[in-house]
Amino acid sequence: MTHDHGHDGGHDAADFAGTDVVLREGDTTPEKFENPGFGPHRPRKGDVDPAANKKAERQVVALFAISILGAVGFIVAYFAIRPEGTVESIRASNLALGVGLALALLGIGLAAVHWAKTLMNDHEKFEHRHAQRSTPTVRAEAVQTLKDGVEDSAIGRRGLLKGALVSSLALFPLTLVLPLIGEVGEDWNISKFKRTLWSRGKKLTIDPTGRPIKAADVTIGSVVHVIPEGLEDSLAPLDEKAKAVVLIVRLDPRDIVSEQGVGWSYDGIVAFSKICTHVGCPVALYEQQTHHLLCPCHQSTFDVADGAKVVFGPASRPLPQLPITVDDEGYLVAQSDFHEPVGPSFWERLR
Repeated sequence: MTHDHGHDGGHDAADFAGTDVVLREGDTTPEKFENPGFGPHRPRKGDVDPAANKKAERQVVALFAISILGAVGFIVAYFAIRPEGTVESIRASNLALGVGLALALLGIGLAAVHWAKTLMNDHEKFEHRHAQRSTPTVRAEAVQTLKDGVEDSAIGRRGLLKGALVSSLALFPLTLVLPLIGEVGEDWNISKFKRTLWSRGKKLTIDPTGRPIKAADVTIGSVVHVIPEGLEDSLAPLDEKAKAVVLIVRLDPRDIVSEQGVGWSYDGIVAFSKICTHVGCPVALYEQQTHHLLCPCHQSTFDVADGAKVVFGPASRPLPQLPITVDDEGYLVAQSDFHEPVGPSFWERLR
């Protein structure tokens, strides 16, 4: 409720008469309000009903059990549902691993929250502020508080609950470590980064239809996503297909400052790998006025008028350029494969 005292927001001492405030001498503004303290404690149902307390414990155990099942499911899926290079197998593997990981982590989180809300002490407490370095007495009190907290959690008296907690915490890290361990001994042939499905005379076709494209079809300022001829029907693994994606842009030839190789473009049409040299995201956002290609993941920006050199962002090298020309029918074709590795830099290619 507000009161109008007939002046512009000011207060007299009488305005605070009967209230628990502290006024400085000669000042009408309260320096502080007294701490009202804690309200009356309301016991939970589990605090007064042993059956409800036991029910809450079973619920916490059930949540830990969900975490355990999720972790076990993740481990089983990791070995049983392996991606075989097809979209369907990769989707199934990712779905199974994702569900297992989600249940493993969600079960632990929900169990911890429910345990704290229903089984642990819920009395409000406070402590006064002290100097940053506590006295030996205070440190001893802190240690005792930790011991009291362990005792308050009742974990020592709840064997089933303790077993569920330990099991879920022991299994969950496997969902993070197992994929890393699984990489050991797998194919580390980095020469695969140095070649793609492009070759001399292979036509540039529109992604994903596979229709060959003529130079005359590409207007100034337009951007076309292309793949090697025959790739849409190819049985090549997905990683090989992913490395071959290319983006072509047509500029006014007078706007081209430089290119990575002499004669690698055709009448203002330039072709660059679509894979960002930072972490491999697809580069697909083109600004016609600035001739900049933008990677949406981390904002690496490349100037296609200047050999796709990096003008902004974390990428450490230009996008590899695909040498192109036209055949006798006017279709765009590759002169060769890329002359450098596509994709992110790695330990043998720092720039």
